[in-house]
Amino acid sequence: MNLNQVTLPVTNMPEAVDFYLKLGFTLIVDTPHYARFACPEGESTFSLSLTDHCGAQHAVIYFEHEQLDEWVEHLQRKGVVFEQLPKTERYLWREAVLHDPSGNKIKLYWAGENRLNPPWRVNLAGQPGGLM
Repeated sequence: MNLNQVTLPVTNMPEAVDFYLKLGFTLIVDTPHYARFACPEGESTFSLSLTDHCGAQHAVIYFEHEQLDEWVEHLQRKGVVFEQLPKTERYLWREAVLHDPSGNKIKLYWAGENRLNPPWRVNLAGQPGGLM
């Protein structure tokens, strides 16, 4: 199984599309009510769906970049505002935090080997549904 995409609600499609283009994503579907982007690396995509009201946002979308600090500096020069500049968290991921124009929380991060293999990783071998 592979994750296809994540869809975020937005209240202003043109403003949201401009924001994600500024972050460096490639627009692959563009309609008044729906937009879809390809990530700069790999085969992952994500989309935006127009809504009248986003409400309280509890989901967080993560975008990974090996040169996180340089990427954040580049985005700041483009006028992107961050809630938190890159810092190394207790779970060993380096993260910066921002919000898109509709209030969706975004974390730009780099975790390296710790993304899939943190020191506290559970050994799934032999568990039902676990890795063999």
